[in-house]
Amino acid sequence: MKTSPVPTMNGDSVDTDLARTWVQAIAAAVDKHKDHLTQLDSAIGDADHGTNMHRGFSAAVTALADYEPDTVGVLLAKAGTTLISTVGGASGPLYGGAFRAIGKALDVPVADAQQLAAALAAGLASIQKLGAAAPGDKTMIDAYAPALAAFQQQADAGADMPAAAMAAADAAEEGMRATTPMQARKGRASYLGARSIGHQDPGATSTALVFRALAETLAARTESLGAR
Repeated sequence: MKTSPVPTMNGDSVDTDLARTWVQAIAAAVDKHKDHLTQLDSAIGDADHGTNMHRGFSAAVTALADYEPDTVGVLLAKAGTTLISTVGGASGPLYGGAFRAIGKALDVPVADAQQLAAALAAGLASIQKLGAAAPGDKTMIDAYAPALAAFQQQADAGADMPAAAMAAADAAEEGMRATTPMQARKGRASYLGARSIGHQDPGATSTALVFRALAETLAARTESLGAR
């Protein structure tokens, strides 16, 4: 009988327990902000982004609750598959595909900062391939791309993973806010033309929640280990 390896409790790495906690933190953040996400989407979309994201990440939490895979990647890929099957609209394939790509890149029991950076890059590539969007198009990429760049920069400079994740979260939120004056060139919002200007993109907003959840999860792990 195959047994799962014991995760390494390290504040500067991602193991299966931390990956599961990350998904739980995303679900909690989406639950807290779902009305705001829907309000943003009602201005330039179908007014269902908050509801869809809440349903999807709640389902992912349930799917992962008793799941004990051998690698971080298998766990995150399962989260992605659950998102694809439960999140409506374009967000399901985009988020689900991203988490599956991240998972495929993390075929390890414990991931370090450079491995996570490469996996996050794979997630962005998945979104770009499916959505055919680029920075400046007023989509989730406008939060994801700067977050990835900040994480990679910090990792390359030798920063620990919590610091890199915090920089990524800050960059994601800055990118999120930068979508407000943009005119949408992709997605449902692009149909509005100039009327999309002046509204923060809901996909960029939920993406910022994902990166902030990662930063807070890593920070909480580090704080917990430091208190022992």
